[in-house]
Amino acid sequence: MIRRFALATTLATTLLVSGCSSMKLDQFQGTTPAFDLTGYFAGKTWAHGIFEGRGGEIKRQFRVEIDGHWEGEEFVLDEDFVYDDGETDQRTWRITPAGEGEYVGRAGDIVGTAEGREVGQALNWHYVLRLPYNDSTIDVTFDDWMIRRSENVVINRATVSKFGIRVGEVTLFFTKSDPDGSGA
Repeated sequence: MIRRFALATTLATTLLVSGCSSMKLDQFQGTTPAFDLTGYFAGKTWAHGIFEGRGGEIKRQFRVEIDGHWEGEEFVLDEDFVYDDGETDQRTWRITPAGEGEYVGRAGDIVGTAEGREVGQALNWHYVLRLPYNDSTIDVTFDDWMIRRSENVVINRATVSKFGIRVGEVTLFFTKSDPDGSGA
């Protein structure tokens, strides 16, 4: 009985702590440069990123080349990933403006829709991503924060959780100039 109570208390505390982010969009009111999702990501953008497990260990490193363009009423982001182990992946986001600073996004591996809102220099996305796992898939929740630092640079941090428990974190640095100079 005591063991079960201790487990329940630990789980409740973990859910409470992992579910409460101290970052709020309102803290970015009036900050510059304005995020401007479709303006920043129009054309070519590059990113380098890492995925850290819940203990802070780096599990994966990757590079992304992104092409952003309008197709009618949708802003399309074609993302090509290359991982440090040679694996490649591709995702196409279809983003629709949904009001003042608000966006709805869809992609093949997103469950339902992603909802995003920008205030000042920040954009916050919430979505569920379906990932391959063993011979099946697993759905994880992203609390994704992008902060525009300059005309050229965006820093991105996303907390990844499953059942409300933090399982890892993704960190990306976006730039409008090819950081490797390779053009690819």
